[in-house]
Order: sequence, then C-alpha cells, then structure tokens
Amino acid sequence: MTLNFKQLTFVFILMMGINQVYAQLGFSHEIGVIAGPVAFQSDFGVRNDFKTNSGNTGIGIGIVHYINFAYRADCNCYSTDTFFNDHFKLRNEISWNRTQLNHFGEWVDRAATNASYESLVRHSGIANNFDIGTQIEFFPKSIRSFQSFGYSFAPFVSLGVHFTSFNPTVETSYPGGNINDSNNFFPGWVAAASPNFNEDPFLFDGSGTTWSVVGSIGTRYKLTILSDLMVDLRWQYFFTDTVDGLDHNLDSNKANDWLVWLNFGYIYYLD
Repeated sequence: MTLNFKQLTFVFILMMGINQVYAQLGFSHEIGVIAGPVAFQSDFGVRNDFKTNSGNTGIGIGIVHYINFAYRADCNCYSTDTFFNDHFKLRNEISWNRTQLNHFGEWVDRAATNASYESLVRHSGIANNFDIGTQIEFFPKSIRSFQSFGYSFAPFVSLGVHFTSFNPTVETSYPGGNINDSNNFFPGWVAAASPNFNEDPFLFDGSGTTWSVVGSIGTRYKLTILSDLMVDLRWQYFFTDTVDGLDHNLDSNKANDWLVWLNFGYIYYLD
C-alpha cells in the first residue's frame, strides 16, 4: 500500500498543479458530490448475460471539481467569448466504488448436475477501487446561456484519464476458505495455469494500481443561479485484468475489466 499511496500522491499533486495554473488565470470553480449504482464487468459470470450484468452491481461515490472557463472569479465577469470558453469545462474527481462479485450464467447452472462447477458457486469476490482523475467535458449548448437560465438542461459528453488504486478480495466458501488451495477453484482455470497453480496464478488478492480511460454522457439541470443537478452515465476501461481479483487464462477471457456507472450529482458554483 506504500507504493500505491506514493503514486496516488504524485497524481494528486500533479492535478493540483494544473488547477493552480488555471486558478492564476482567474477562471471560476465549481464543486459537487456524485453517487450511484455501478455495474462491474469482469471475469466473474458470463459475457452478455443478464444475470451477470444485473447481479454484479455495486455503489460508487465521489467528489468532483470543475474549472469553469466561461466565467472569471477575479472580476465577477464573463471571460473572453471564445468557443472553448463557452463549451468546455475541466472536471477533476476523487471517487470510490465497491462491487460484490459472484458467478452467474450457464456454467453455474451446471453445478446441480456436475460437482466440478460447484467451485464457481462457492467463489466470490469484491472489487474495491479508489480513483483520481481528470476529464474534459464538452457542452454543445452555450455554458453562458445555461448559467443565465437561457435553458434548463445542458447536455454534455466527456473523456478523460483516471489513476486507479485497486484492492480486490478473493473468497471461497469451501471449509477453511483457503484461496491458495487449487482444489477450491474451477478445475478449468487450474488446468490453464501453466506450469502450475502457484507459479502462474489466476487469483489476485493483493492491491495494485493502473490507469484507466473514462468516457461519459450526461446532462445538467439548472436548479438555482449557483447550483445544478447532474446525471451522467460513465464507461471506465481499466488497463489491466486484475482489478476484480481474477484473471483466468481460458480463451473466453478476451478483455480487461471495465465498469458502467450511472451517477447523480449536485454541483455548487463557488465563484
């Protein structure tokens, strides 16, 4: 965890440095909170399976900070009227999400008639992630007009990069709960681990860090002159397959871990 803390601290200091540059330019700031359900897509369950998609869901919460280029805090006036200033905002975020993971789908259903699949039923995990990152948000409509109640809704799309610290949990309900015993897990994974269970592990119960790309689509609703409500649907793709604590070597494992997060937020204008 020491290495993770150092890396997270570096990213945080880098973000603060970027914010300080914009602050010196006089742009205004916004701060808010977000929360909502998370659907985690990983090696647990079956791809494109409704039970998997609906069952492996959790919760995410976060704090967001915006640089508003359309308004200047140092003079309480609008900034230079350019396309960028009137249609883009910089979003910085610190967030956390947690998802309980279980196996669903046709392979689990076979456990009733084949004991080899019982290990899937007994295997579970927890994806536990802490994120720090930045996104650029594009508003097709004028930010100035929205702030002056020209319209009630301001749709947006965003794209950015997040640094993720993950700390998954691996569990089995077999007696003793030994995750280092290959007999407690799906035989197909053990056979695919070459040359043996210990030297080519498919289970990861330790912490780690990775980068991820984040994209979202959403809208704001003008609540008061100094506050907005927000809803957005996020897609986040991790640059590793161990965020969920599982990375088996079967041919069906074709993608890294990713998630979808529907979040609701409240944004307050500081300046």
